Amino acid sequence: MNDRRMLGRFGVCAAGFLLLAAGLGARLAFLHLGPHEARRERLDQLRQFHEEISGRRGEIFDRSGPGNILAMDLPVKNVCANPSVILASNAVASVASQLAELLSLDVDAVAVKLNQPGRRYVRVQRFAEADLAAQVDASGLPGVYLEDSNVRHYPYGSFLCHVLGFVNYEGGGSAGVEQRLNNDLKGQSGVMEGRVNAFRQEVYLSRGLYEPGREGHSVELTIDRQVQYIVEKVIDGLMQEYTPMGAWCIVQNVKTGEILAMVSRPAFDLNKFFEADPQVRLNRSIGINYEPGSTLKSATFAAALNEGIVTQNTVFDCENGAWYYKGKLLRDAHSYGKLTVAEGLLKSSNIMTAKISLMLGNDRLYKYLRAFGMGEPSGIDLPGEEPGIFHPPSKWYGISPTRIPIGQGIATTALQVLGIYCTIANAGYRMKPYVVKRITDPDGRLVFEAQPEVVARVIRPDTAALMCELLAKVTEEGGTGRRAGIEDMRVAGKTGTAQKPVRGGYSPTDYIASFVGFLPADDPEIGIIVVADTPKPVHTGGRVAAPAFAAIAVDVSRYLGLQIFNADVATSDVVLPD
Repeated sequence: MNDRRMLGRFGVCAAGFLLLAAGLGARLAFLHLGPHEARRERLDQLRQFHEEISGRRGEIFDRSGPGNILAMDLPVKNVCANPSVILASNAVASVASQLAELLSLDVDAVAVKLNQPGRRYVRVQRFAEADLAAQVDASGLPGVYLEDSNVRHYPYGSFLCHVLGFVNYEGGGSAGVEQRLNNDLKGQSGVMEGRVNAFRQEVYLSRGLYEPGREGHSVELTIDRQVQYIVEKVIDGLMQEYTPMGAWCIVQNVKTGEILAMVSRPAFDLNKFFEADPQVRLNRSIGINYEPGSTLKSATFAAALNEGIVTQNTVFDCENGAWYYKGKLLRDAHSYGKLTVAEGLLKSSNIMTAKISLMLGNDRLYKYLRAFGMGEPSGIDLPGEEPGIFHPPSKWYGISPTRIPIGQGIATTALQVLGIYCTIANAGYRMKPYVVKRITDPDGRLVFEAQPEVVARVIRPDTAALMCELLAKVTEEGGTGRRAGIEDMRVAGKTGTAQKPVRGGYSPTDYIASFVGFLPADDPEIGIIVVADTPKPVHTGGRVAAPAFAAIAVDVSRYLGLQIFNADVATSDVVLPD
């Protein structure tokens, strides 16, 4: 009886197991052989991966080429994690704690990233340094892995920061050359396809496709690293001595339009661009409109001489320093009686400039100032250029013809003002300024090469030659720009001391101080402009900007071989930073 009962129980159990096995088999057959194409495709897709491989961004050099790298990509690692694996291992707390300690992160913030059911990818930290990445890799934490990436690196930190610009976290160029030439610089993405196991680890034998990314084009600038360093050093000294709100400077080749240096202060570290205020990132050389003051007078004098309205010996009554026009008083800095045109430019007479402007007439004055580039972008190959503010005569006020030629009621950029003087220095030919010299592909093939471009013929060569001579006297004894003069070389230029406009008029305390000129005066090669915004305690262009101009002119001329200087004349050693 017992044996029979035992056999019955065994039969029931065996039947149950058979039924269970049959049910499981039927279920497996249904799952695998049934009409579940969509589900199978989803499961298969979960085991596949498709990953883009970013191509390295092209490098940026100064005018010397590949030997002087200003911007480059460095290979780095991103620390990533698979929350699904970490949650399945019940290790969120321990992994978060160890990662936070290794990477110096907040443990709670890391835990929030890891505790995301259903997520298979989170980035814990971008751009981990090599030693940290190695420690993370050696830790063996479940679900944690490293991802290849590139980070933009600027070897000289804040050097040339406003011209170079920077690359944001999404890999896009922001500001400067990085933005303007983003499509050329950015690399072409590659692709990698394959399969992964249940832990999202690649099964290398199943890799189906691998196309590496292609490096972007390289860019060579017109900037001379040595000239840039000289200028930055001088402008930093100006900032320290006069504590202005900002200061900026441009050095340009007058014959070609090439920008050899462009400096704006305050500056910021390109490798820490996210720490800089937007106002600090502003390129003041092209991005700030300001009333240029007396630096604009040369355009009026050149126009009148070119039209034959006056000669350098024409005499004007400067009214002993006070003159009324349409009921409004115009003053000179000093009381002058009768002066020749040459003397009026030397002394920077507002009254003479206004009278010459009236002789020109509104239409001719407007035509010449526009021809010199006022009120329109120069076309420089950098983003963020302001066009200036210069209204047509139909919108002028009654006294505008006497105020615009002395640099009031008109706003310009430093590059526009420098363009006036480079045009005079270049026999009356206005050149388009540019900072990009050439672009090459990763194989070294030339993609683009800039050529000097004449924008306009503004004045005749004889007028330009005469203006060079008159402006050279400004930097000699008795001229307003005598502090811009340097030994062993004639320098031509003009001071500017412009009151800053405020509501209802002009500030009695705040000024824009500037000096702009070119050298050698007899055969000009380079133009330089220096501008300081609200310097203290002194505020004139002759006291603040002219000495900085002279310091730059000495070292740049010596470096470029424009003149042989005695060692005791130079103001600083021409040596690049380490």
